[in-house]
Amino acid sequence: MRTIYLHGFASGPASKKAAFFRDRLPDLEIPDLAAGDFEHLTITSQLEVIEDLADGEPVALIGSSMGAYLAALFAARHAEVARLVLLAPAFSFARRWSETTEAKVWQKRGFLDIYHYAEKRKLKLGYQLLEDALRFEEFPDFKQPALIFHGIHDDVVPPQLSTKFARSHVNARLRLLDSDHELLNVLEAIWLDVDPFLLG
Repeated sequence: MRTIYLHGFASGPASKKAAFFRDRLPDLEIPDLAAGDFEHLTITSQLEVIEDLADGEPVALIGSSMGAYLAALFAARHAEVARLVLLAPAFSFARRWSETTEAKVWQKRGFLDIYHYAEKRKLKLGYQLLEDALRFEEFPDFKQPALIFHGIHDDVVPPQLSTKFARSHVNARLRLLDSDHELLNVLEAIWLDVDPFLLG
């Protein structure tokens, strides 16, 4: 079965976590979710990238942050997704972001300047991302087996969101770890769980 890795927001296929999993899964597929057009990024466009790559075949999805949220959204709409590994999934990100002062400035200007970690520079991002994201559910109700990993010191996505999701989904197993949003210091420990899970 194919495995696809979905990178986080303002990141790309060469991220540290993507590289970690690629080293252990040589056939891992890692798309650029922005498809080369970060300025016009939406949740819908990213789901289309995943759909085109998956092509209706059984797949396992590994996602980080926004990529993990996208994996959950995609799995809720595609029964062919076999299992998921979600790293600090950005549940409820659109609602939380929309309530900030930054979002009001963003809406007024029409764009934000966002530091893009893959490009190593600031890029414009249109307000359509948030507008589109608010149309999607905060907690996608997928039924496939899932492992969720979240750092207890995450100051980007509150770990309580993963706890809330796991409490209402018996198909999801949550591990809270002594880490931050990046989870870089616990990747080896995560892999010990992920490896047999993907084989199962």
